[in-house]
Amino acid sequence: MALGRRSGEQQDQWVATCDLPKSPGHPFYAKLNRLLDEAGFDKFVEDLCRPHYAKNLGRPGIPPGVYFRMLFIGYMEGLSSQRGIAWRCSDSRSLQSFLGYPITKATPDHSSLSVIRVRLPLEVHEAVFTFVLSIAKLKKLLKGNTVAVDSTLIEADAAMKSIVRRDTGDDWKEYVRKLMAEEGIEDPTDEDIRKFDKKRKKKVPNKEWMSPNDPDARIAKMKDGRTHTAYDGGACN
Repeated sequence: MALGRRSGEQQDQWVATCDLPKSPGHPFYAKLNRLLDEAGFDKFVEDLCRPHYAKNLGRPGIPPGVYFRMLFIGYMEGLSSQRGIAWRCSDSRSLQSFLGYPITKATPDHSSLSVIRVRLPLEVHEAVFTFVLSIAKLKKLLKGNTVAVDSTLIEADAAMKSIVRRDTGDDWKEYVRKLMAEEGIEDPTDEDIRKFDKKRKKKVPNKEWMSPNDPDARIAKMKDGRTHTAYDGGACN
């Protein structure tokens, strides 16, 4: 075999798409896409995000499924900036395939990611990532179920925001809303509820509250004053 030399050939002005190099795809992202498709991920996120978009005005934006896949890429590959995520996606044929973009179409710019991130509230992002974690748990793809924080085991799928009253089934926001109504505060906004809740003294006994996602979890108070759901000692009984 003779020695090859880098020639620096000039790019042809026109190239048929069938002549362009094909990527075999990334095994991990290909499998992830199959799992997402089986679970109806794209329809789920589109329905979740629809209230935050105009019904008929303006041109269609980046599909929510593409946006969240780009966030997954950032998480999986340790990319903390939107600019870095956008560059990585535009530079990789396998990631373009993961996003569902043909080789003739540019992937979203980092500025588009910033706009969408501002448009969609935190609750939507949390719901999407919870959905994906539930898929991973169902398929037994999670290597661990707990993480250690201050020597207390915290269950990954039992979030404080999801706890409900044992007697009424009210979630935390509805519970605080009723407390405000008792003080004569009607129709509070989400911001009013947060401010009211922040000022009052809170007690979350396990006999009154539970996690509907994980009934075995217990509410525990950390050394720094924060409250989490846990499994070992320290529960607020």
